[in-house]
Amino acid sequence: MPLLQAIPILAFLEKETTRSFYQSLGFTCHGDWEGYLIFARDAVEIHLWQCDDASIPRNTGCYVRVSDIMALYEQCIELGCVHPNGELELKHWGMRQFSILDNNGNILHFGTPVTPA
Repeated sequence: MPLLQAIPILAFLEKETTRSFYQSLGFTCHGDWEGYLIFARDAVEIHLWQCDDASIPRNTGCYVRVSDIMALYEQCIELGCVHPNGELELKHWGMRQFSILDNNGNILHFGTPVTPA
C-alpha cells in the first residue's frame, strides 16, 4: 500500500493575521473552523490548529519542495519573511533552499533538488 501525501499540521496563535500571511504567499483558505485552518497552493496543503502557547509554533515547521525556487524566494523577500539565517543557498545534501518564518513563528523550508552537472 503506497503512501500518497503528507500534510503538515502547524500551530497558529491568531486567526486573521495567519489567514492574511498565508494568503500573501498565494495560498487559498479551503477550511476555516473554530480553531482550525486549511490552506492550499498548487499541490501543497498546510493545516493549522489554534493554540495559546507561543513556544509551540516557534518549535515546529515543515519542508516544502518547489519547482521555481527563485520566484518564490523573491516573493518572500518582498514580504520580508525570509528567516535571518535562511537565505537561499545550495545545501550539501543537494537542495537549493531557503527558509521563512510565518507570522506565528513556524519555520517553513522551501527547496528544490539540484541535478548534478
